[in-house]
Parts: sequence; C-alpha cells; structure tokens
Amino acid sequence: MSYFGKRYHPPGTSPGTLREHAEPQASTLRLKLFDYNAPSFNETSLESVAEIAAAPAPEGIRWLHLQGQPDPQTLQQLGKQFGLHPLALEDVLNTGQRPKVDSYPDQLFITMNLPRLDEEGELSFTQVSLFLTDRMLLSFHHGEDQPFQAVVERLRKRSGRIRERGTDYLLYALLDVIVDQGFPLLEQLGETIEELEEELLDSPGKPTLARIHLVRRDLLLLRRNLWPQREVMANLNREGHGFIHDSTQPYLRDCYDHTIQILDLLESYREMAASMLDVYLTSLSHKLNEVMKVLTVIATIFIPLTFIVGVYGMNFAGDSPWAMPELAWYYSYPILWLFMLGVAGGMIFAFRRRGWF
Repeated sequence: MSYFGKRYHPPGTSPGTLREHAEPQASTLRLKLFDYNAPSFNETSLESVAEIAAAPAPEGIRWLHLQGQPDPQTLQQLGKQFGLHPLALEDVLNTGQRPKVDSYPDQLFITMNLPRLDEEGELSFTQVSLFLTDRMLLSFHHGEDQPFQAVVERLRKRSGRIRERGTDYLLYALLDVIVDQGFPLLEQLGETIEELEEELLDSPGKPTLARIHLVRRDLLLLRRNLWPQREVMANLNREGHGFIHDSTQPYLRDCYDHTIQILDLLESYREMAASMLDVYLTSLSHKLNEVMKVLTVIATIFIPLTFIVGVYGMNFAGDSPWAMPELAWYYSYPILWLFMLGVAGGMIFAFRRRGWF
C-alpha cells in the first residue's frame, strides 16, 4: 500500500475548493436514507441527492449514509441543502485525512480511518466522515464494503436502545464500529506474530525476515492512523459539544477505553516485532558461530595429524644413524595410523569434556 494516501489540491488553492481529482472514483456512490424513531423505521435507497428534498419530513431521527467516493457536484448539493461547512466538505473529498473533530456553530464534523486486512493480508484504510446535527447524521464511507451493516440491523430489529435515543447515540454506535474494528485486526496480526516466533525458533530464513518487515510496517501504519482516533474520542469526552447529551457521554467514554486497549495491544505488538528482528539477527549470528566452532574443532584436530604426516612425509631413509628407523619397521604404517587415530580421539574426548561441541 502507499505510505502517503492523502488526496490534495495544488498548493495555493482557495480553502473550501471542491475540485475533481485526476484519478477515477474508487467506487460507485450509493445513498441510503434512514428515518426512525421508537415505534417506526423507514429505509430508502436513493438515486441522487435531489431525492432527499422530495422525501417526507422525518418525525424522528434521520440518517443519510453515502457509500463510495462522492463527486464535487454531489458534495456541493449536500452542502447547500444541509448547510455543511465548505472546509469540512473539502476534507470529505480529499480522503486520507488525519482523524479529527471540527466543531462548527450548527454541526459537528468528525473524520475517522477504518482499518481492514484483505484476504491476502494487505492492510488498507478507508476514510469515514460524519456530520452531526440535532436531528440528522450524515455519514460518508469511501470503501466498497459496508461496515455499518450491524448498526442498520439493530435499527431494523429495534435491538438495544438505539431507536429510543438521538443522533448523538447513533454517532456513538458508528464510532464504536470504527474503533472496535481494531480488535479483530490486531487479533490477526497477533496470530501472525505467534507464527513468526515459532518460525524463528525452528528455521529462520530470508522469508521470515521479509514477513517480519511486513508486520512491522503494518504496525507502524496502524499506529499512525489509530493514535489520532484516541484524541478524537478524548475530545468528544472532554469538550462540551452541544450536540452530545450527557446521557451519551458514558458510552463515548467506553469507546475511548477501547481505543486505549487497542493502542496498548498495538504497542505490545510493536515491541514484540522489534524484538523478533533482534532474535532473527541473533539466531543468524548463533548459527554462524556454531558453524565456525565446528570448523575450528575440525581444523584443530587435523593440526597435529598434519604435523605427523608432514614429518614422516620427508622420507629420510638410508644408512645414516640419523635416518628414520621407523620406515623400516614391518608394522610401521598401521602403527602410525593407530597413533594418529589415538591423537584425534583424545582431542575429541577432551573437547567434549569441556563442552566445546
């Protein structure tokens, strides 16, 4: 994946400018309108933003969800219809924003990054943008999948207290889905780290080193994207936002606790991944030392044997009293072999007693 995934306008562009980018849209835009209160629930699929104005006025809470990458014209229509701030709309268009909270007089704007691992283990992030008002919530998700389907099912089945609460509780429900997405993702990374630890102890190699670097990269990208989300949740709990009621604050605090747990796990995994690289390098060094020790023992054993065969390889024979009388012995050759084997065996025995190999 790309390390820098933010879309941006050319430097010097006027703030709040909505301009189409050169690359094609990531996905087709789909609009869903949800109107609900305690006794009723209505779900409508829309073809365009213009159909929102024709929809009946809601008697309770209205949630408009846009799935896919919106174009500038759609964002301009939404901005005029609901009074959305142009700077916030620019952040919706230019994806890859850092998670944050922007408070405006008549709305609250939040951006979050939703992490996911695909079937091939590739880590990616999609931006989720949220506009909160008293009676309405607008959400934008730029990916292909539908992460809020569980919230929709709760609305359909009237499960829990979501239909009895306001837009601030719906905001909490969506934020809770985004934050808790980190738990299964970290679980998968934890399993990968366990496999790498076993592989390091059994037979580490170049593929092991490559997987360690991939895990460390994913953890680094996760930290860069998930750390600001803790600041977002802390801001929602700390600041006195008029759109969030006191009854919803305990749930937001629970969501904030989840961000702390996720970051604690993330930091633990980062330390484990860093230590695995040290273990890999230590394992290679240990393996090299083992090889060098074996070669050194073999060379040491052959040093006296080489001296012996070197001496007797001179072949000084003749009638001189200083010649080698052993050369004339009948059993000189087997005796020499027995002596050499005895020297080698004695050295091996001495090495083993000292624990050198």
